[in-house]
Amino acid sequence: MSATAPSASYVSGRRAFAEMMITGGATLLFYPLSWGLRKVFDPGMTEYHISFFFFYLAWVINDPHFAVTYLLFYRDIKKRALSPETPLVQRARWIFSGVIAPIALITWGIIAIRMRSAVVMGAQVQLMYMLVGWHYVKQGFGVVNVLGARQGFRLDTWERRAILFHCFAGWAYAWASPASPPRDFEEKGVIYTGIAHPRWLELASLTALVISCVGLVAVVVLRKKRTGKFMPFSPVVGLLMSIWAWTIFSGADPLVRYAIPALHSIQYLFFVYLLGKNKALAEEGAPKFGRPVAVRLAFLAMGALALGAILFHFLPEFLDLAFWKKTPEGDVPDPIGDTPFFAAVFTFVNVHHYFMDHVIWRRENPETKYLQDVPKKPAPALAAVPERLAA
Repeated sequence: MSATAPSASYVSGRRAFAEMMITGGATLLFYPLSWGLRKVFDPGMTEYHISFFFFYLAWVINDPHFAVTYLLFYRDIKKRALSPETPLVQRARWIFSGVIAPIALITWGIIAIRMRSAVVMGAQVQLMYMLVGWHYVKQGFGVVNVLGARQGFRLDTWERRAILFHCFAGWAYAWASPASPPRDFEEKGVIYTGIAHPRWLELASLTALVISCVGLVAVVVLRKKRTGKFMPFSPVVGLLMSIWAWTIFSGADPLVRYAIPALHSIQYLFFVYLLGKNKALAEEGAPKFGRPVAVRLAFLAMGALALGAILFHFLPEFLDLAFWKKTPEGDVPDPIGDTPFFAAVFTFVNVHHYFMDHVIWRRENPETKYLQDVPKKPAPALAAVPERLAA
């Protein structure tokens, strides 16, 4: 997410704190909670139960966060991709992410399944894991922009560059480390060999990360000297959680790692809520007289829940049962596994989600204006009452 909302609306301190917790700050509470659970209960059984808890929680948080992207992206796609009112560069982005990218990804998955190739399918899985860090840090950048704007704060050019550099350096280091030779991995039943992460790449990305930290501190200090104020605290927390807790040190705690996808999804769904709520408010009255806000948000939520269940459960399970022969008990399983359609659909949705997000949340998309609260309409002026003439 990289949107910059165009207009400022100032939020109260209590609301700013709530937004901070929703967009990443709650992560800080999970570390002492995890430590306490592992101290009080058996660590192995605790991890077992926590993993299952977040597995089922994904039905109502993680899966809808992917699905709602389709509902946002393909709404009015014809107008967005073909209308001359949309700038040419933006139209090209819509067409590439909405047509070319999904066709390429579907073709990739079909080839892997037809060839029964774990190598081809594994390459798509590796692309997914390489891009997920990019997706997380870009969303963290969006938190700084949107929450900052909601508190009357704007990044200047150098601040934007410094924060983006820190985001990308964090993503690069998280992906490049630890240095390792090619190793075998298993994902959704697919057994594949990952590419090597050489030592020089880990050191180069670490150097870039350190430089980016210096740059980030520098722009914060310079703003303080120039304006007498630091950046608002709550947007910075969302940024740092996205980069450091969810990307660089995502595996630091054995229990928190299960919560990270859900925390990221909640962060994402908060901005979907802002956009949906404020757009509905703006269109509730004249001249559109749209449906009430609660109704539109309820339909969006139900659509996301239903589509998420279809994409991550019903569709791939049906395809695997109907079109894939299971390995007989006692035989050596195929490296592509017994659920290749599940692996293909899972990786497709993840990677396509990253492409669509890169378009939806750009500041060039006029709908990002709804990430700011709709100003309250002023009360209609009372008609002037003529003074009574003296008798």
